[in-house]
Amino acid sequence: MSKEFNRFVTGKPDSPPYTSQTSAVSAEETRILTEYIQQKNLFHVINRDESRRKTLLLKQFFKMKRHQQVTIISAIKHDETIATVGKVATIGRDFVMVSDLKKRIWIPYEAIESASIPFGFPTYSTPHQHHIYDNQLQQKLVLRFGETVAAKDALVRQFFEETLHTNLSTWKGVWVEVVTVECSFFGKLKSASKTECVLQRMGSEQRIPLNEIRSITTIGIASLWKRFGNQVVTAFSQRLKGWRAS
Repeated sequence: MSKEFNRFVTGKPDSPPYTSQTSAVSAEETRILTEYIQQKNLFHVINRDESRRKTLLLKQFFKMKRHQQVTIISAIKHDETIATVGKVATIGRDFVMVSDLKKRIWIPYEAIESASIPFGFPTYSTPHQHHIYDNQLQQKLVLRFGETVAAKDALVRQFFEETLHTNLSTWKGVWVEVVTVECSFFGKLKSASKTECVLQRMGSEQRIPLNEIRSITTIGIASLWKRFGNQVVTAFSQRLKGWRAS
C-alpha cells in the first residue's frame, strides 16, 4: 500500500520510463521504412565511392544474415577458390567470422569473391538460440547504453565493428591454421597487431602479415594431435632415409 501511495504522490514509477515513440506510424511500417532508408543510403555511398562497394555490400549482406547459414566463396591462391559454409557469428569492419559445430573461421573481406545462402536452407534465423535473455535489456539500452553494452562482449561486437586484429586479440592461446596466398601455417595464436599475426609453436614464432591472410581456422584437439603425429612421422621418415643413405 505504501509503495502505491508513494508512486501516486511522487508521480515516479518503480522503474525508469521509456523514451517517446520514434515514429508516428506502426512498428512494422517503421521497421520497413528504416531498412529501406538504410539500403538507399548504402547505394548512394557506394555509387559515390566505388572503392568501398565490396566491403560495404558484404558487410550489409552479413548483417542481414546474422546467425544464419551462408556460403562464402573466397580466394586462396591466384587461381584457386574455396567454399566455406557456416553461420555468421561476428561481422567486423574488415572481416567476417562464421562457425559450425567444430570450428570458427575468420575470412577478410578482401579475400571474398562472393557470398550467398546455401540452397535448401531457410532464410530465417533461430533467434531463441542466440538471444541474450534479459527482460529489461531494451530499457537498459535506451537509458544506459554505454554501461549496458560495455558489460557484455556480445553486445560490444554487435554495436561496434571490430577490426580483424582486434578480434583476434581476444582469442589468444587458441590453436589456429592460417592460410595465405603462398602456404599455410598452424600454431597457437600469440598476438595480433595492425600489420601482422603471430603464431607460436614448439618454442618458435611465425609472423604472418595480415594483408596476406586468406583465412584463419580454429583447430580442435583431435586435428591438433593428428597434425603433430604427421610431423613426427615425417621427421622420423626423413631421419631414417638419412641413416640409410649414410
